[in-house]
Amino acid sequence: MPLPSPWLHEAIARIEADYQRSADTHLIPLRLPAFAAHGIDLYLKDESTHPTGSLKHRLARSLFLYALCNGWVHEGSTIVESSSGSTAVSEAYFARLLGLPFVAVMPRSTSPEKVAQIEFHGGRCHFVDSAGAVYDAARAIAEETGGHYMDQFTYAERATDWRGNNNIAESMFTQMAREPHPVPRWIVVGAGTGGTSATIGRYVRYQRHATQVCVADPAGSVFSAYHRTGDAQLTAPGSRIEGIGRPRVEPSFIRTLVDRMVDVADCESIAAMRALSQLLGRRVGPSTGTNFVAMLALASEMRERGERGSILSLLCDAGERYLPTYFDTAWVDRTFGDCSAAQQKMDALLG
Repeated sequence: MPLPSPWLHEAIARIEADYQRSADTHLIPLRLPAFAAHGIDLYLKDESTHPTGSLKHRLARSLFLYALCNGWVHEGSTIVESSSGSTAVSEAYFARLLGLPFVAVMPRSTSPEKVAQIEFHGGRCHFVDSAGAVYDAARAIAEETGGHYMDQFTYAERATDWRGNNNIAESMFTQMAREPHPVPRWIVVGAGTGGTSATIGRYVRYQRHATQVCVADPAGSVFSAYHRTGDAQLTAPGSRIEGIGRPRVEPSFIRTLVDRMVDVADCESIAAMRALSQLLGRRVGPSTGTNFVAMLALASEMRERGERGSILSLLCDAGERYLPTYFDTAWVDRTFGDCSAAQQKMDALLG
């Protein structure tokens, strides 16, 4: 077997140097008097500050290192991914870092804003007619070009070292160390691939923490039904909250690592996104709103039981990339209908 090429060594070195130049993301305490008065503290880890603006920056870096070290990516390889969202933006960034062509396979309905972000980082977008067609199209392009299909939905749960090595779980617990309740009662995440919930779930068990993992699942996603039944053949219409929820059970979603699912209606996600944006004085994306709904539900249950502790979740990405959609009232009304009742309920809960 030939020795690894100088290009491979240089590619890994470039990714590691890029990582070394990056500071860790900030942990934001949420000041919610209705819960703080009962000894319940809420936090968000702000993943929007990565160079590509989302949590998926971590995933893309892990996927590239995993593919490189497995010998799947070589000098000149075309990188292909089935993604219309933040994963494609982040993978385009790393492909450009290594001087590799990148193709994102996505539905024709993808917003022009996301297409522009991918192209900004040097990627090319290939459009298909439906979300379900992205997988086969991505494989076909990788085969035609002699490239590599990253396949985030398969490899997200195994590309990251879940035992530590500064993964997101280790970072969370390190940053919580001096807080009043340093070991969270709950960690709340969404699931697109399922990779984040798998990494956190494994790390929590490995470290023997008394923390449970909750996945906030948007309407139309299959994950909640799969978690209940264990039937991997289930399908669903698909989520309308960008970045999370899937129409099919993805290989990276490991149900045995998830302690609780919270189903979140679309208008609840929108209302929570708006309320949290006002609370923080900055816009957050809709999947962060979904997370916030589940955080508040868990905090309310803890308050009713007289429990004290902390709840930690993710600020997945900034809301600026959703200005023409989720932050546009007319678009929300057309897409989701009247969300005023959900907004009133959210405002009352936050007091």
